[in-house]
Amino acid sequence: QVQLVESGGGLVQAVGSLRLSCAAPGRTFRTYAMGWFRQAPGKEREVVAVISWTGGTTYYADSVKGRFTISRDNAKSTVYLQMNSLKPEDTAVYYCGVVRLYSLNPNQYDYWGQGTQVTVSS
Repeated sequence: QVQLVESGGGLVQAVGSLRLSCAAPGRTFRTYAMGWFRQAPGKEREVVAVISWTGGTTYYADSVKGRFTISRDNAKSTVYLQMNSLKPEDTAVYYCGVVRLYSLNPNQYDYWGQGTQVTVSS
């Protein structure tokens, strides 16, 4: 069973910053795309940002463009999500996932992390 391990969530005030990390101990996902998704209570899981395996292609949801940055370190099989200018509406459980072929559809992802809570207070 592949485990992705997320870290970096927490409670932050609005306009603050957090950096999420997601690693795959013992595995390499060098040729996989990696993505961050989030799910708020009562809502479906939605895509936040995705990065191709080379890092050359990225996607951001309109709601986070200009505030969030996704990056990856293939040597460490780790993906990051730098979140700046956080808003209360960013409050959700954030999940990282990996997928063999670049995709924005969470149903196509192969492996997931356990999720990390991000809470933004006003």
